[in-house]
Amino acid sequence: MFWKRSRPHVSTQEEERRLLDRLPAFAWPEPLLEALRRLAEGGHQAVLVGGSVRDVMLERDPHGTFDVATDRLPGEVMTLFPRVEPLGLAHGTVLILHGGLQIECTTFRREGAYADARRPDHVEFTRDLDADLARRDLTVNALAFDPASGRFHDLHGGLADLRAGVLRAVGDPRARFLEDALRPVRLARFTATLAMEPEEETRAAMASARERASWVAVERVRVEFEKLMTAAEPSRGWNLLRASGLLDLWLPELTRGYGVTQNRHHAWDVWDHSLHTCDAAPADKPVVRWAALLHDIGKVDTRVVRDGEATFYNHDRVGAEQADALLARLRFPNEMREAIVHLVREHMFDYRQQWSDAAVRRWLRRVGVEHVADLFDLRIADAIGNGLRPPLVGSIALLRERVEAALAAEQAFHVRDLAVNGADVMETLAIGPGPEVGKVLERLLEEVLVDPSLNRRETLLERVRAMGSEGRAAAPPAISE
Repeated sequence: MFWKRSRPHVSTQEEERRLLDRLPAFAWPEPLLEALRRLAEGGHQAVLVGGSVRDVMLERDPHGTFDVATDRLPGEVMTLFPRVEPLGLAHGTVLILHGGLQIECTTFRREGAYADARRPDHVEFTRDLDADLARRDLTVNALAFDPASGRFHDLHGGLADLRAGVLRAVGDPRARFLEDALRPVRLARFTATLAMEPEEETRAAMASARERASWVAVERVRVEFEKLMTAAEPSRGWNLLRASGLLDLWLPELTRGYGVTQNRHHAWDVWDHSLHTCDAAPADKPVVRWAALLHDIGKVDTRVVRDGEATFYNHDRVGAEQADALLARLRFPNEMREAIVHLVREHMFDYRQQWSDAAVRRWLRRVGVEHVADLFDLRIADAIGNGLRPPLVGSIALLRERVEAALAAEQAFHVRDLAVNGADVMETLAIGPGPEVGKVLERLLEEVLVDPSLNRRETLLERVRAMGSEGRAAAPPAISE
């Protein structure tokens, strides 16, 4: 018989001591320590705060950016360092660029009302660190540490909440969320990225900020969403936002899938399947992650039940149009938006071993060589998120082999890959620029896709002359697998 070794009992005090011990033991970069010393000269205060303290205690990489709070005024801070950028002077924040680090430095402050639901109408600078920590959103972010003295500041129980894996608002959660209506979205982000859970009162207060959250600039919301998508399981944050009623403000096309059943081939409804697929997509590929989240949003509008079985014909096309509108509304950069929409549109490819080599080349031409790896990742994540059938790893591997063989042969997949160009066509046919030139090149490409050996200059020029003798260039046939 095998006995499972039980986990040694560790007391609450021991667990908290382990968290605290990570702060002095951490290899804080020397330029950061130098900046803190410079800020603290002359009897001033300068401490590490917020995420910089929290992440080290959780053994997370600070990624070269550190949060510092000081009693020095912003103007004083700017005189102490040669490279300082004013991020928000009115609110006391500057960015110190020092020794290859980015140090976001904020003056201790108290805050007034938040009329715009995002920034305080006015701030009052103070020398009181405790007052500064009291204005912060979550207890795990209301922590401060001074590496020089080793002093740790925690007036709101952040250490205990870190140990317990709990996210709790500082003070009244409803007041915190009504002050800054982006905070509920940040809470969802931290729920996912820190793999922690909001305590019940903090969770319940999220919905109270719904009206004011609609005032927040969509670009700021998108930044929080993008950070959420770096988590191991983004679904934790998306589920929290949907349950609070906030997600409808920005992604109604996604939330409509909640409760929309699929068919016997799927274990989950459209909502849960989308989230499982998102979690399964590579975390280091944001385009694939977003495509995974949105790939089935078209199913709600294409769902038809026949003989008790739901079908979703053309949901990929409909979903691509909806994803395009959604991403444009969130002000995604055009290049990223187009890449995500392209993956959504093409995610339903159905590879069969019976595909001819020409069919593989046509498929490559349509989806784009540069998108193939992302499309493979999306299809594998889609299969994992299905919940019933095994991932399509074998099928994808076979197609990948054929794609690699086609690429190794340096075959033509685009008009630009042909051995002739538009100028050659115009000279051969004695015509000027116009749509006829493009039609000729497209027809040549279709012939080369079928028989790559035709992609020789003299051969293609002979084909152009033959087209000229026909009196017109027929449109290339439709692409099919």
